[in-house]
Amino acid sequence: MSEAQLSMEQIDTLLIAAVAAPSMHNTQPWRFEVSGNVIDVFLDGSRALPAEDPTGRAMRIAAGAATFNLRCAAASLSYSSWFGLVPDPARPDLVARVVVEPTDNPDHALKELAQQIPRRHTNREPARPVRVLVEERMALSQAAMADGAELTWLPADKVDEVLRLLIDTDLREIGDWHRRAERSHWVGGERSTDGIPSSVLGPRSAAYPSPVRDLGTRPTDQTRMQATFEAEPTLAILSTVGDSLTDQLTAGLALQHTLLAATRDGLKAAFLNQLLEYDDLRRTVQRITGKPGYAHMVIRFGHSTGQATTPRRPISTFVHTAPSER
Repeated sequence: MSEAQLSMEQIDTLLIAAVAAPSMHNTQPWRFEVSGNVIDVFLDGSRALPAEDPTGRAMRIAAGAATFNLRCAAASLSYSSWFGLVPDPARPDLVARVVVEPTDNPDHALKELAQQIPRRHTNREPARPVRVLVEERMALSQAAMADGAELTWLPADKVDEVLRLLIDTDLREIGDWHRRAERSHWVGGERSTDGIPSSVLGPRSAAYPSPVRDLGTRPTDQTRMQATFEAEPTLAILSTVGDSLTDQLTAGLALQHTLLAATRDGLKAAFLNQLLEYDDLRRTVQRITGKPGYAHMVIRFGHSTGQATTPRRPISTFVHTAPSER
């Protein structure tokens, strides 16, 4: 077997890691093509969310996160990796190309983060009353910066501003049956391959507005048990300088780097991204940071013991192995 040809076992390791990345409503909007030692990452338009993600920005963030996981898994196999984003403008669904090669000196930071991939899960449980330390915040900011994004930690008054914006979001959604129908397609019930099962929605918040997004749309999910969430949630905004297709993929790389670093440090994360589904509110969120740029994620960090996981599709449903010649 040529050194440039990945074995099926190696391909499995790489792609199992890739698809463990987060995606909006766990749609898993990606597919992969493997040719020799090259892995192409494509968007899967059949898994788009036209009501909640009409521009595909969330899909590209998810693809960027999957690409970062690929690089971590490659390091765990003692491979080096380099990648290009949007490598072929004529093929808009091809969003990243990753090339892996054997090395005697794999990236040890990526290799360490690879261990966190199966441990990282979105956590919608109340956080314990333990503050996120300055040192922990700095480490996560550095993780985001390493992949071209900025993580802005919000002080208490800015957190309140963001939470108040959630009221506006909820009012807009009252008459939007397209959004509710789309969400109910992906969220709730028992699920074995994709979407978000009812079992991982977490409790409903006893207070409003809530620092955790309530995705429940089905009657049984809307009446699940309540809990008291932290009065002073820790929120951070992940932003990039620009908002091109490449910037959105970069946001995904930085997001996953940040989430894996948080997992390593014993932190859990969840998202309040409904604010970013509206262009004007997205601009407002970025203004709240006091910095120029474009907001891509609103992330709640905290210490929690919840371990709920979402399912993933079998590898055979999203990978195609091509001949090694290109």
